[in-house]
Amino acid sequence: MVIKDKVQKAINKQINVELYSSHLYLSMAAYFESISLRGFAHWMKAQSDEERGHAMKLYEYIVERNGIVGLTEIDGPKTEWKSPIAAFSETYAHEVKVTSMINDILSLAREEGDYATEEMLDWFVHEQMDEEANPKLIIDKLKIIKDSGDGLLRLDSELGERK
Repeated sequence: MVIKDKVQKAINKQINVELYSSHLYLSMAAYFESISLRGFAHWMKAQSDEERGHAMKLYEYIVERNGIVGLTEIDGPKTEWKSPIAAFSETYAHEVKVTSMINDILSLAREEGDYATEEMLDWFVHEQMDEEANPKLIIDKLKIIKDSGDGLLRLDSELGERK
């Protein structure tokens, strides 16, 4: 079954968004390394790997549907943030945007009668619930600890345990 052109175009755009997300989170990891928050860096590196996995899942789907994968140039993300909470606030906002984009592709698939794509995107819909919830929880914890160095170090240790 060949993928419909409009759907293929939207998924290709999403592949590139997921690859940008991977770059963004890797850049955040480097930022956290630079301020000696290795646990935060570990969390962001894992997130970067996960986003590349999302891109590959979409890539494989297009290939499986006999489509053409179209990669584009990826803009370089910024490299510094004012604080850990600023980085995680950007992460949360970015994931909200990604959720909206996934929902738009799902709507397009429904309009086009592309049930296979709708089924595949179901996984992404569920995944995005976690993608938004996780940085939100970290933001909430950062708000609670405020300027507590001890609290920040405990959270850093906790984030370093991410599998």
